[in-house]
Amino acid sequence: MVGITGASGAAYGLRLLRRGRELGLETHLIVTPAGVLNVHHELGLDRQALEAEASRSHALGDVGACVASGSFATAAMVIAPCSMKTLAAVAHGFGDNLLTRAADVTLKERRRLVLMVRETPLNLAHLRNMTSVTEMGGIIFPPLPAFYHRPQSIEELVNESVERVLELAGVAGAAPQSWNGLRG
Repeated sequence: MVGITGASGAAYGLRLLRRGRELGLETHLIVTPAGVLNVHHELGLDRQALEAEASRSHALGDVGACVASGSFATAAMVIAPCSMKTLAAVAHGFGDNLLTRAADVTLKERRRLVLMVRETPLNLAHLRNMTSVTEMGGIIFPPLPAFYHRPQSIEELVNESVERVLELAGVAGAAPQSWNGLRG
């Protein structure tokens, strides 16, 4: 499952969907209204174009969708980008829409949940919410780029973060670049 919220960084969500297709994964997309605005502003895509990138798309208000139930087996859920509002809802079990309900189900079923949180600077509420999600078994993954591979473009930075997230989510075929130590 891929969730996209209104935080900056829509490129991460889009790349996850596209990489999922490359790896032959079935992807389920849930996007918030603010996420749609950001996808349009940052990437120039409308809702229909974004939804076409997923195997299946679900409306935010459709709490009866298959992904709202633990009986629907999923490997993992990634929210990319994850707003502080969504982080707070997940941290407090506030499943008032399909995105936060699916995240809650992911945690209760002990499946992998990765939140690519986007905000700086962080206040104490943000930090406590991140701690809470971590204590519940979620993984907080701010998309902080690695520079030791000397990326040449924003696309390379996004791709590397996405590969690391896919690996954390347990996706076979994820291919993050590993640090091989200093070469003298």
